[in-house]
Amino acid sequence: MRRIAFTVALVFLVTAAACGPKIGPLAGAVAPSRLPPTELPPVNQRIRFTWAYEDLDLRGRGEGVARVAPPDSVRLDLFLAGGNNGARAVLIDNELRAPGGYLGRSFLPPPPMLWAAFGRLHLPPTSDTTVRVDGDTLRADIGRDPRWRATFVASDLRRLELIHDDRLQQWVERTADRKITYRHLRANRTLDLTIVRVDTVGGFDATIWR
Repeated sequence: MRRIAFTVALVFLVTAAACGPKIGPLAGAVAPSRLPPTELPPVNQRIRFTWAYEDLDLRGRGEGVARVAPPDSVRLDLFLAGGNNGARAVLIDNELRAPGGYLGRSFLPPPPMLWAAFGRLHLPPTSDTTVRVDGDTLRADIGRDPRWRATFVASDLRRLELIHDDRLQQWVERTADRKITYRHLRANRTLDLTIVRVDTVGGFDATIWR
C-alpha cells in the first residue's frame, strides 16, 4: 500500500509540474486599464545575440541576428556553434514563418511571446483587462481563460505569461542586462538569448522578408 501511495503521489507531482504552477490573482492597488506603449523604436535595428536551446530530445547553441523593422516586422537568423546549419524565421504582425532548417517552427516561441522578447505587447484580440500597480511595477491580466499576464517595470515590458485553468503554461522574460528567457512548461522547452550588440541601420533589402 505504501508503494502504491508513493507511486500515486509521484504521478500527481509529475502531472502538476507538467501542467505548470498555480497562478494566483494579481497583487497591488487597482490602476486604470491603460497600459504603457510598447511600439518598436522608429528605426531599423540589427540585434546580435547568442542563444541556447533545450527540450527533451534536442540541445543546441550558437549565435544569431535579428533585423527589426518598425512597426511590425522581424527577421531572425540563428546559426549553430561549430557548424553551418541553422534556422531562419520571419515574423510580420501575427504571422510567423519558419521554413525548414535544423530548428524549425517548434524552436521559437509563438508570435505574442516572440514580440514580448523584443519589448512589444502584441496579443490576439481579447477583452477583460485588469491592471494593478505595486511601486514601479505594473501588472495586467488580459483575457479570461486562457489569459495573458504582462508585467511592466517603469513602463518597460519585462515579462509575459500565458495562463490556462489558472496554471502557468508559457512565459518570456526580459532583464535589464539584455537577457531574454523563454520557457514552455508543458513541452519542457527552454530558449535563452543574450543580446551582445544593437546597431541602428539605414534599412534592409526587401528580399529578407520572403
